[in-house]
Amino acid sequence: MGLKKTAFNDDEIAIYDEAVVYLRGEYWQMRMWLQSEKKYARFSLKTKNRSTAIDKAKKHYHELMSDQMAGKRYFSLTTKQGVEMYTNARAEDVEAGLIVKGRLGTIKTHLSHWLDFIGRDIKLKELERTDCENYYHKRTKTKRNISISQTTVMNEQSTINAMIAWLYKRGETHIDEFFFKKLPKIDKGLQENRRQTFTPKEARDIHSFLEGYVRDAMKDLTSKNNVYKALAGCYFGVALNTGLRSGEQRQLCWSDVTDLHLDGPLNISRAGGKDGAYDALRIVVRGVTSKVKTTRAIIIKDNRTYFKKLQRIAMSTRNIKMKTHDCSKLGDDLVFSCDGNSMLTKRQISYHFYKVIELAGIEIGNRSIVPYSTRHYFITQRINSGLDLMAVAGLAGTSAVQIERTYYHTSESKMFNEAFKDYEDSDVIVRASVDV
Repeated sequence: MGLKKTAFNDDEIAIYDEAVVYLRGEYWQMRMWLQSEKKYARFSLKTKNRSTAIDKAKKHYHELMSDQMAGKRYFSLTTKQGVEMYTNARAEDVEAGLIVKGRLGTIKTHLSHWLDFIGRDIKLKELERTDCENYYHKRTKTKRNISISQTTVMNEQSTINAMIAWLYKRGETHIDEFFFKKLPKIDKGLQENRRQTFTPKEARDIHSFLEGYVRDAMKDLTSKNNVYKALAGCYFGVALNTGLRSGEQRQLCWSDVTDLHLDGPLNISRAGGKDGAYDALRIVVRGVTSKVKTTRAIIIKDNRTYFKKLQRIAMSTRNIKMKTHDCSKLGDDLVFSCDGNSMLTKRQISYHFYKVIELAGIEIGNRSIVPYSTRHYFITQRINSGLDLMAVAGLAGTSAVQIERTYYHTSESKMFNEAFKDYEDSDVIVRASVDV
């Protein structure tokens, strides 16, 4: 069907007698009747130049005609609808156990930022590869001057292109990825992981402070605030002792925890003549809760009896009576939960974490101390204790390559020992004692 209009103004141009290019404001637009869909296809050519508009219009004309002949439809979802379609599909992946729930939340956050940048009512099939070239610049220029790291933006860009590729395979877009500007390589330096972790002394101070923090909260467990305070205090103690990821620890069930010494704590002699009594526990991290989707079992020493405290909290909040080493009545209840079903929230964890850090007298300074720093501490200390990379990787649920690349080179005490490995003790005049 040709154009009904035969007379055109100076700001209107006919394209192959099937479409028309016209000026709206400063930018040229295009309109073309699609017989199979009984609608006009209207979109911006994104140029102020007349000749460029004509060239782009002819290109669009041929693409539209080709798609119409192939049975493809022009009218498409908006960017908002495309995001909803994609996140709904990823929600099914959570149910199927292909990704964890926390990953889905991250995807939604990333794509929400993209919608703020691109607009929520833009048609997916009008998107061009260059539309997100300035994403990094816009994303890091926030109204509240909040610092957005390059790593965060790079992760968002990866999520965005994963969605675009997914939509392209389903015929919802004409592009399979955006061209983002290449960003400079990040060199965090050898000190980056130290800025994100604790020293052994700080960890000891935190453990000591947590005893009183949890004990005070447990005096009155009829108060939900006290329950959350006690749970959070135990959460940080367990995190320092296990190095579990947040998602793994928050989804830990009582059926995943086994007391290996039911008759009492195990007395262990440490190097240097220090003795200590510990509860030895076996913890199973289920693949469905792990970032790497692999089940692993670890044995830990619970040197502050955090799990016994957690058990007493559970007994109190659920009004259950049982022996302190018997968790069978708690079954698949969540360990870090007020009722056994609802996880301790990230907001609650963050609130109590920074409160504990402040009250324990830990000076953060310019270090990037966050709840995840407990995992950095656990891994760093296991490396410093002499465990080989494979053993540390098995405990942490990651690869030996990742451990070596991220942590191994940050230990000055280990590098000092390696530098003087082939010397007799009498040859070493000066010794270093580095508190990493």
